Amino acid sequence: MSDRIHTSIGGSTPDSITVAGRDLPSEVMGKLSLTELAYLLLTGREPSVGERRMLDAVLVSLADHGLTPIALAARMTYTGAPESVQGAVASGLLGSRIEFLGPAGDTAEFLAAVVSGDGDLVAAVDARIAADQRVPGLGHPVHREFDPRTPRIYELAAEEGVLGPHLALLETLPGIVADRTGKRLPINGAGAAGAALVDVGVPPSSVRGFVLIARTAGIVAHLAEEARDPIGMKLWQEVERRSST
Repeated sequence: MSDRIHTSIGGSTPDSITVAGRDLPSEVMGKLSLTELAYLLLTGREPSVGERRMLDAVLVSLADHGLTPIALAARMTYTGAPESVQGAVASGLLGSRIEFLGPAGDTAEFLAAVVSGDGDLVAAVDARIAADQRVPGLGHPVHREFDPRTPRIYELAAEEGVLGPHLALLETLPGIVADRTGKRLPINGAGAAGAALVDVGVPPSSVRGFVLIARTAGIVAHLAEEARDPIGMKLWQEVERRSST
């Protein structure tokens, strides 16, 4: 007979529920925040006070940015199928890749590869440019001069003593890219968020998924607003009007 399949994430019996090896009602509920629980599940330990503050700040910074394509996709799906809130949330999350939220995970993995490798950021940048690939963590379609989230992330990381090698490496990235391309691009908030998450112990490969926790809150808020003050039908009608002229 084969070994039993096991997970350390959680489980249940007829009279108990455990999460991360702890009794859910007595050891988790009312004692850990969602941020702390998510970190515990990912890393196997609770975050320190400084780490928890950094995690919260990063998640808050990524929760919403207005009527982005992510929010519009969710709202339009809800317009067509208001009975499927889960489908509307999913449609928004599925659009969270290159331009929106994607840089957090891309930057985390890019910097982590440099830190765990030979530490040569210049060579890593040159390799990306030679392959005609975007250098992650820089530039923003709206915040072209500077992203207001970025200095705050660095400030909080310094305050809490969690400004580690990934944030430090990211800080030198604009200058290297400018030397190579002649373009001076600001560090975007998503890139700084990704670097900060790796510095506090979130696995680089999990960063993209972790930040979706934040964006889910924003999408649900958009759907609640869509339910009470809809714009989806107006947007569709405007598209119909313009496409017929």
